[in-house]
Amino acid sequence: MLRYVTTNEGKVREAEAYLGDEVAAFEYDYTEIQADSLEAVAAQGAREAYEHVDGPVIVDDAGLYLEGFDGFPGPYSAYVENTLGIERVGRLARRENARRAKFRCVIAYCDGEPFEASPEPVDVEDRRGRDLDADDRATAATDDTVVGSGLPVKLFAGAVPGRIVEPRGDGGFGYDPIFEHDGTTFAEMGSEKKNAVSHRGRALGKFAEWFAER
Repeated sequence: MLRYVTTNEGKVREAEAYLGDEVAAFEYDYTEIQADSLEAVAAQGAREAYEHVDGPVIVDDAGLYLEGFDGFPGPYSAYVENTLGIERVGRLARRENARRAKFRCVIAYCDGEPFEASPEPVDVEDRRGRDLDADDRATAATDDTVVGSGLPVKLFAGAVPGRIVEPRGDGGFGYDPIFEHDGTTFAEMGSEKKNAVSHRGRALGKFAEWFAER
């Protein structure tokens, strides 16, 4: 059984659309490192979760990237949502005429085994080393205090363009009410339509295709 490490039921429903009953939610509070990329956060989370579950896991990290703010909040989206709220983020983007945006999602998979080469990126180094001082990076991969150090992780990314609007719709979660794609906010879309176009759906679609051959 593939464990999707999340407490968000909306994410699990999206995953089930691509993976069926092969995937199940698993609640585990892995360490969310501070990093400037979704890839680094998801990769370390997958390693730590695999060590805890002792079986195949996927972890995702996603973010809203505002073009007019050099991609901010990006990997800090959850923190910004919790501290400022999506309505204030939306007002700021509209006030500064920085409406163009995109959602990005990275799915990280770990099962403790190496991967064959493929067009998708293979992460085999300790991404946590990015947050260490230069003198410490050389030893990070063999440091027993770094959970899951050296475990290979497979990464799958998806993105969807859109624009920031005033909140509309009662569905979805997170920034969905202020993110409009093709004239409809994610919060106004039904789950089937959202899964077909969302950043997470696109990443899950790539993963599901690869996982079927795993």
